[in-house]
Formats: sequence, C-alpha cells, structure tokens
Amino acid sequence: MAKITIVGSSSMDLVVTTSKRPGAGETVLGESFATVPGGKGANQAVAAARLGADVTMIGRVGDDHFGQQILRNFEENRVHAGYVKPVTHMESGTAHIVLAEGDNSIVVVKAANNEITPAYVEEALDVIRNSDMVLIQQEIPEETVVYVSKICAKYEVPLLLNPAPAREVEVSVIENATYITPNEHEAAIMFKGQSLQEALRQYPNKLFVTEGSNGVRFFDGEQEVVVPTYKVEAVDTTGAGDTFNAAFAVALAEGKSLADSVKFANRAASLSVTKFGAQGGMPTRREVEEQL
Repeated sequence: MAKITIVGSSSMDLVVTTSKRPGAGETVLGESFATVPGGKGANQAVAAARLGADVTMIGRVGDDHFGQQILRNFEENRVHAGYVKPVTHMESGTAHIVLAEGDNSIVVVKAANNEITPAYVEEALDVIRNSDMVLIQQEIPEETVVYVSKICAKYEVPLLLNPAPAREVEVSVIENATYITPNEHEAAIMFKGQSLQEALRQYPNKLFVTEGSNGVRFFDGEQEVVVPTYKVEAVDTTGAGDTFNAAFAVALAEGKSLADSVKFANRAASLSVTKFGAQGGMPTRREVEEQL
C-alpha cells in the first residue's frame, strides 16, 4: 500500500447552486445551499485514501464546529489526521462556491490554514521522510511550500506540486518538485515569458498541464503527448483537479508508468464530477478500475 502524505488546506465548502452566475452588483435567486468538507489538501487526502493509499494529512483547522466536522470526515475516510491540529481562537478555512452554468466560481478564506508553517510541518518530518509520495498545493503559506520542497529534495522523497491557486513559484521549488500539475492558467503564471511548448520541453516527464475536457499534456522527451479525458455528464466539477492529483500520485507511487498514471487519474477525475460536492463523487479504487 502506497504511503502518501498531504501537506495542505482543510476547509468547509459553502456551496450555492443557481441557474445564473451573478455579475458585479447583481443579485440572483439560488436553488440550493449545502455545507460539505473541502479544501484542496483535504480533498486530495480523501481521494487518495478512497483509491487505496495509506494517507497522512498535515494541516490545521479552527477550534470551531467546522473544525470538528473536518476532523470527523478524515476519520470516516480513514485518513490519518494526528497532524491536523486545531488552532486556538481561530476559524477554520472556508471556500465559498457558486455552481452555475455548468461550472464553479470559488472564493477561499484560508483562516487556520495560514498556521501551517514550516515549524509546524517540521513536527511531522519523520512521516514525510518515510512517504512514497508527498503532495502539496498553494492554499497554505508560500514559505511552507518552499520548506517542504527542500526537505523532500534532501531526503529524496518524490514531491508532486499542484500549484493551485495560481501564484508565482520560486525556481527552487520547481527544481525540487518531481512532478508539477498546473492547469493552463496556472502554467502561464508559473512560466511567465515562456510559451507552454517551451515550458513543457524544459521539464520533460515532469510538467503535466491539465486542459479540462481536452485531457492532460506533457512532453515525453521526444514529443508532446496528450492523454484524453473521459466524457461524462458533469453534475459538479468542484474537486475534479484534486481527484486527478491524488489519483496521479497514488498510481505513480505504486510504480505505474507515466502514461498509465495519467490515464488512471483522468478516469478518477471524470467519475468525481458525476456527483455533488468536492468529495461526494470521489471514486473508490474498484470504481475506477472497473471503468478503465
């Protein structure tokens, strides 16, 4: 069983469904409202656990009701959460999501996730050193991403960087990462001044750009390869990227080839959008393998 460690955010998603996305200064009527566990780190932890990995989460929550719900959700999904500690007198992170017109818009309030500092992560150094793969995203402090990339490089632990939400990334982080999985928007910010083709050729078999319904593009050392996604009837696209990253990490940690790992991840992500909620549609290992 692959040992996967996630360093990242845990939040509560506040989800409104409406037929029309409001513009600036506009009020529209919603159709439904729900609160469900989310956060890019937590989503990836739950997705990896459902796909059969032994998952440890390193994160923070607030000392509030949302924090208790988030911790209970980790337990229900068999994610080790001993390094997800509440922050006194601080709220849990929240994501304010609007589902409209077949896609989502999201505003993230990091709150307790800002307390995932390098010093805090260092408490879990032994867990990181003994991992088959570490996943990290950018809903946590930038200096923590830099720190984790350094210790993964030092101890030769493969690091998968999911650079979302988009921000500029230090060159040292890019060099220390084993795999990088931006979407097209994030790639344009990370590799400013370069075309996508130039960036792909600079990082063969390392840079994997997700292109939504088109699939995933990477350079294999000889040519660009696009692994197509699977066509499904989408209900909620929230969490699809997190499912892709978790499944990609699990497959790579198990020793699958790059192409097979992308295919496995594409199938898992396509299944995740067929149900409501970031984690609601995340498939089990059996569900993915039955539809490959």
